[in-house]
Amino acid sequence: MALRCVLFCLVAGCSTALENTQTLNASQGCEEDTDTFLREIKQSSPKEYAVSMFDAFGKMGSNVKGGNANQPGLLQRCRSAHSPTFSGKYCQVFIRQETVQYFVGVCVPDSCGEQDVQTLALYGRLNFGQTSLIPPLPSLLVNQSTQEISMTHCLVNTIAPDASDVICMCMCCLMVAVPLVATLLTAISRWRRNREVSAHEKSGLNSGLNHYGTVSCSEMESSTSEENNSTRHTPLCFPRSWVSQYLQAFSLQTTSQGVFSTSSPIPGGGYSSLNGIRALSLLWIISGHSAQFPAITNLDNVKDFKKSAASSPLHVFTISGPAYLAVDTFLLLGGLLSARSLLGSINRAEGRLSPSVVASYLFKRIKRIQPLHMFVMCLTISLVSLVHWGPYWFPFLEALTDCKKYWWANVLLISNLIPVNEICLPWTWYLSLDFQCYATTPLLLYFYRLKRVVFVFVAGCLLLMTIVAGAVTTALLQLPVFQPNTMLSDTYNLFYYVKPHTRYGPFLIGIVTGTCMTTRNNQLLKKKWHAALGWFCCLLLMAVLVILAYVLKETPSYPSVPHALYQGLHRPLWALALTWIILACEEGYGGFIGSFLSLGVWVPISNISFACYLIHPIFIILYIGLQETPIHYTDLNYMYMFLGHLVLTLLISYVLTVLIEKPYLLLKGNSA
Repeated sequence: MALRCVLFCLVAGCSTALENTQTLNASQGCEEDTDTFLREIKQSSPKEYAVSMFDAFGKMGSNVKGGNANQPGLLQRCRSAHSPTFSGKYCQVFIRQETVQYFVGVCVPDSCGEQDVQTLALYGRLNFGQTSLIPPLPSLLVNQSTQEISMTHCLVNTIAPDASDVICMCMCCLMVAVPLVATLLTAISRWRRNREVSAHEKSGLNSGLNHYGTVSCSEMESSTSEENNSTRHTPLCFPRSWVSQYLQAFSLQTTSQGVFSTSSPIPGGGYSSLNGIRALSLLWIISGHSAQFPAITNLDNVKDFKKSAASSPLHVFTISGPAYLAVDTFLLLGGLLSARSLLGSINRAEGRLSPSVVASYLFKRIKRIQPLHMFVMCLTISLVSLVHWGPYWFPFLEALTDCKKYWWANVLLISNLIPVNEICLPWTWYLSLDFQCYATTPLLLYFYRLKRVVFVFVAGCLLLMTIVAGAVTTALLQLPVFQPNTMLSDTYNLFYYVKPHTRYGPFLIGIVTGTCMTTRNNQLLKKKWHAALGWFCCLLLMAVLVILAYVLKETPSYPSVPHALYQGLHRPLWALALTWIILACEEGYGGFIGSFLSLGVWVPISNISFACYLIHPIFIILYIGLQETPIHYTDLNYMYMFLGHLVLTLLISYVLTVLIEKPYLLLKGNSA
């Protein structure tokens, strides 16, 4: 969501620099090569390289009114142009003309730097005959014909990783190499062990077989010694040591087990509907990002798309919901499962909520999210330095390269507390928010065990505070409840969207729900009419919350009470509606909805959902950043983009789950 800033948010405040550059001249080599290019393109038989460079310049296309103002040109055509003395270099000139902001791709000699390109553009040196190679938009489309050049940027033709890039590459390689080596050693060990077992079976020594059908180290050594002391050797097997524990935990033979299982992965069983809810919410998020990310820069009909998406609830899947409610679904599930997990730890600790139990609970969460989180962060830094980006890379590159400066915020899980436009991997703000909410569960359960009245009072006060915080923030800053526009996106994210005091409500409801469902002795639903009434209210509430967002889609120009109330209430109400669905499904009143959410097909997706969430934006950004021409939004194009991103995400997420995520979750089990 933080990626909503568009290209010209990156170049705000450049007018002062523009005034200073008007007194500068282009370098001599750049001027000479540019003159050579322009002279040879004007000849009756122009050189091939000059034709390629001219052809690579961006030209105005159709549907400027619909948002097709950018003129990217042809990056690869430019780079393929080679004269005897210079080669083509692709640069972008960012222009503001009246209220329209766009960029033009230009192909200049590689002797020109960014400052040279800006100077050539300012003084009108890039002309073909009497025609400028960077012409203004016609007055028929834009009233003002004067162009204001904000900045220029050139894409380098070579890759030059710095020290941090190399370190990240090494970290990624190491994190992948460890499980691969463990897999190889485990395979060798099992082969040696099976060979030893076969040898003992042939000798009639079957008494040493344990209940797994293998021979223990001590038994095998003893029997081997009795059989032949002169040729005794120690077989390669798994003694109970930390080395063997790590080998088993990191080997693919262990981590690949159960990922494709259709049985519920939730400890203790039950809550099968959560798999369907989690999987569908993940698909909703991927669906929204697949459409939203291209809309940042490289749709040639972005205005048409935004107009359609903002006017019709039929686009609710296209835009990930008008208020991004899938995130609140994950917060609810996180709160529910955190309460259940901690209550289970308390029971295993003989009913004590000790500091060691809390520490183990928090460490388990860190172990759950941080290895894969850190791997994806290093992978992203490496990709940014290795990939030859296309014309549409600029909105994402600054956000991705913030990792080199603000990586520590991701390590400490506080990235949502720093300015949103400086978050490393902007979508990982959720991990920080989730952990901060997760850390409140022990305190709330302490109050629950102390006295339930105190628990209800504290939970009620916290819920009221988060509702008031969201409403007051919306009123004071006049925030929209629908998708924020470009100018308000930073304010919306910085002060509302990623902050724990405005987003805590669904997680808190999840804690209360998980506590009640885990400790209840009897069913809460007694009669069928209770269930029927609950389903009617639940589905009606969810529909109203989505529709109201479209009713209140206009950004208020003054503190608006309806906007403030909706902003403060809609996320907790959405969580309450989902709470009903979970409760009804668990108590046998789910009907066909419960059966659908409990289908086994959702379980494998749920098992790899964390990796899917972390990795899918990278695939979308890579796809966009490597495009040389704009994408035209249609429902069919969107469907193909979504399905392509989804298939690739599922495949790579499975690999990352078994290589990076699961090994750290299994370490404790092997040491027990």
